[in-house]
Amino acid sequence: MGDPTVVGSKQGTDDMMPLAIGIDIGTSGARAVAMRPDFSIAAQSTVALERFGANGRDPAVWWEAVASALAELLAGIDRAAVRSIAVDGTSGTLLPVDSAGRPQAEPLMYHDKVSDDTILAAVAREAPETSAAHGATSGLAKALWFQRLPGVARMLHQADWIAGQFSGRFDISDENNALKTGYDVEARRWPDWIAATGMRMEQLPDVVAPGSVTGRLTPSAADLFGLSPDVAVVAGTTDGCASFLATGAIEAGDGVTALGSSLTIKILSDRPISAPRYGIYSHRLGDAWLAGGASNSGGKVLAKHFSLARIIELSAAIDPMTDTGLDYYPLGTAGERFPIADPALPPRLEPRPQSEADYLKAMLEGIAAIEALGYQRLAELGAPKLTSVRSVGGGAANAAWTAIRQRKLGVDLLAAFSDEAAAGTARLALMGASEAGLL
Repeated sequence: MGDPTVVGSKQGTDDMMPLAIGIDIGTSGARAVAMRPDFSIAAQSTVALERFGANGRDPAVWWEAVASALAELLAGIDRAAVRSIAVDGTSGTLLPVDSAGRPQAEPLMYHDKVSDDTILAAVAREAPETSAAHGATSGLAKALWFQRLPGVARMLHQADWIAGQFSGRFDISDENNALKTGYDVEARRWPDWIAATGMRMEQLPDVVAPGSVTGRLTPSAADLFGLSPDVAVVAGTTDGCASFLATGAIEAGDGVTALGSSLTIKILSDRPISAPRYGIYSHRLGDAWLAGGASNSGGKVLAKHFSLARIIELSAAIDPMTDTGLDYYPLGTAGERFPIADPALPPRLEPRPQSEADYLKAMLEGIAAIEALGYQRLAELGAPKLTSVRSVGGGAANAAWTAIRQRKLGVDLLAAFSDEAAAGTARLALMGASEAGLL
């Protein structure tokens, strides 16, 4: 495990084209994609964090994985063609650093909770209801916790710190990563109420739009990777936003459904959508907005009843053009957050038909109905009418489920350009290179 996969060649006319590199640092590893201006992928690589140690919280491990993935990527392309680099990371992961960018404590990861009641009460008291900074896992709660430490100069998100290894800048973030730390993406500034929580505002990073050029490679980074020091370092985004961008969804009304262990839907909107009751807030992507929600239904419910091999076998026997007539709401346990906000909502998986294929079909129908209701709910909250859906995640490969979803959604299901978050970040790197006149 951990052996990188590289796709690409130094040969051919396509490889004379300029390239932008997107890097995704996640919970399991680092991925890198080299993209041409026509959005075609010249090369990609993947390296597992495990190769560099068991502690996935160690920033040194993050950087070693990123450096290895980038080195493997560059081995398959013309380094002289590289014009820009951008990074995405896990949303809500925060790291306190000194003025030179040296970590001052182990980071708090995206899912880590701050247990200090005083901090949580201060955020709850001061933050507007619509802010994404609420909750024990928010970036702001983590920043308030870390500011107690000596030697801290700045609070950086995971992607910010990795980008700093390339640019030497440890004082800057992007609008998407800063959202859960309390940044006001509509006003495009850190709001005054944050200071009222006790936060030292000088420790918060400067914030720019994703795709903005933030600097150039440092001489040491350029030497390390054999790249020109003129390569632009471009502001990245969160892993979730990068995954959306990777699909090629670019128009208002374009939706992306992630069919993984849970069911997550997102839509590109021409206006921000905020609905705390459903856990919905909006990321800013230029002049557009990315809004969405996550259901407790999804693949993990299917996995409680069927093995993957059995799902594949039974799916081949399903007629997706007919309905079972069973009105399932597949949940693993009681409780739903979106598109129905009810912590006590019970699973509905009865009556059970005798046929296992029909049972699976009814569950697939139920999850598809939840997906359709989710997009309907977003429209009720102000999002544009759904015009198309691209699908990512393991469930996207199930042809029977795809046909069932097509009927329930009533819109075209388009092929995703890529399901690699790094490809979405490479699009931002292309944007930055274009704006800087490097393409």
